[in-house]
Amino acid sequence: MSTIGEAAAAIRALRPRNVVVFTGAGVSAESGIPTFRGEGGLWRNFRAEELATPEAFARDPAMVWEWYEWRRGLVRAAEPNAAHRAVAALTDAVVVTQNVDALHARAGSADVVELHGSLFRVRCVREQRVRAAPEPFAALPPRCECGALLRPDVVWFGEMLPEDALARASAVMQGADLVLIIGTSGIVYPAAGLVALCRGTTIEINPQTSALGSRCTYAVAATAAAATPPLVEAILETR
Repeated sequence: MSTIGEAAAAIRALRPRNVVVFTGAGVSAESGIPTFRGEGGLWRNFRAEELATPEAFARDPAMVWEWYEWRRGLVRAAEPNAAHRAVAALTDAVVVTQNVDALHARAGSADVVELHGSLFRVRCVREQRVRAAPEPFAALPPRCECGALLRPDVVWFGEMLPEDALARASAVMQGADLVLIIGTSGIVYPAAGLVALCRGTTIEINPQTSALGSRCTYAVAATAAAATPPLVEAILETR
């Protein structure tokens, strides 16, 4: 394990020019967003793995949408935390996120690759047209103007990641001289495999030991809100 000070000193010595920030659920924990697998991950005795699937949607779209509206309401009421705001200060960094909460964009990050989609977009199951949907729906399940069901524009269990998002994430990882890895378990593939593409310095921020810690140049045992601002400040000092 490394200290925040050791990681910050390494950043100052490196003087990185191509920075990627790779985030998972932990970056949003201090905004009050419950994770799938952590405490509070159950809804009406259903696990996320039972609801976030094409099969569940085909069987009972109203119940799946009721769960998503509950989640959307939680996220809508949340605010970006210190980690999101610090990341947004890196105006030339690319943010690659596994999160669907859109908090990076709300904090001001302009270049965000959403590997798993967004809770605040929907897709027509017939036309596959995607549109923004930030507000609550008047009726569930929502429908497109064509009459077909709308589904959340997120990647469900058993589905492939969007090709364009995965290709962009792979390219920026390969070109990065510094990757900050914040709050990800490192067990969800193929997203977790992206870190191996980085040929530069990798710094993990995670209060718990993860599957990625041993593969990173530095592993900082701290929360996202505690460690991200000083490490971002170290990056900004080199500009």
